[in-house]
Amino acid sequence: MTGTTRPSADEIAEEAAGWVARIDRDDWSDADEDALERWMRSDPRREGALLQAQAAWISAETALAPAPAHPEPAPRWWSRRALLAGGGAAIAASAAGLFVVLDGRTRYDTTIGEIRRLPLKDGSAVAINTATTLDVAITDTARRVTVERGEAWFQVAKDRTRPFVVEAGNVRVQAVGTAFSVRRRAEGVDIIVTEGVVEAWVEGAETARRRIAAGSGGFVRDGSPLVDLTASSAIDRPLAWRNGKIDLVGTTLNDAVAEFNRYNARRLTIADADLGKLQVDGMFRTDDPEGFAMAVHGLLDVAVDLSDPGEIRLGKPAN
Repeated sequence: MTGTTRPSADEIAEEAAGWVARIDRDDWSDADEDALERWMRSDPRREGALLQAQAAWISAETALAPAPAHPEPAPRWWSRRALLAGGGAAIAASAAGLFVVLDGRTRYDTTIGEIRRLPLKDGSAVAINTATTLDVAITDTARRVTVERGEAWFQVAKDRTRPFVVEAGNVRVQAVGTAFSVRRRAEGVDIIVTEGVVEAWVEGAETARRRIAAGSGGFVRDGSPLVDLTASSAIDRPLAWRNGKIDLVGTTLNDAVAEFNRYNARRLTIADADLGKLQVDGMFRTDDPEGFAMAVHGLLDVAVDLSDPGEIRLGKPAN
């Protein structure tokens, strides 16, 4: 006999989620493919775990965006022999550029401009917005996610025996089987529910829990024990980032610039305070601040200076 310990089902599920996170990376190589095949062959449970992790992703992919009018060719790894060996359909997955497993927790980080999606080992899925750090801990009795910075949208697999709780500072959001987003802002925490119902509260003020249903949201200002409910006829608009878009309707130029600067190293700046109060509308790509600037130029007759590779300056209205 050897001293090798057989990995648990949870450990295999965690590893499978990690493989799904790695497969679509630009640096995937033949050596990675061989390593994946060896991993799958070494335990008969691993093939099923990998397919389950991929299935968790397809659920989120379906919810995030409609099918394109002209579908792109399948990603290169859909046809890889390691994934076709089981006879199942491979599911495309983009995952956070960096993930690290520490003390039973998995940390995910996205850089500026990254918008990533990945499965969690319990069958849930998460879309992670730009410049975000998440800690995920999933055990036999609980599922807990900490949003250290940034924003994420969660599609939660139903499991009443294991509450799914998201922490953002001293704010707590709990769901069973639903979909919602949590964003940490400088001044507080935003919650938007797209499916089902969640409960939100501030740690230390549990008696002030508020239920937030699909189509509604909540905001908790730093230092406040209260969850202020909000309603919107277009609750998905602030979540357009899941499809790589920024959806602006009656938004001040100041706020629009701040939103674009979340996603881009090339910063937008505004010449004066009065200009920043003007309102803009439109749907734009998160990674196209130059296109936005030129749209502002056309819509508001605003001068645009593109000469600096690190900055786009929006000047006073042109004469």
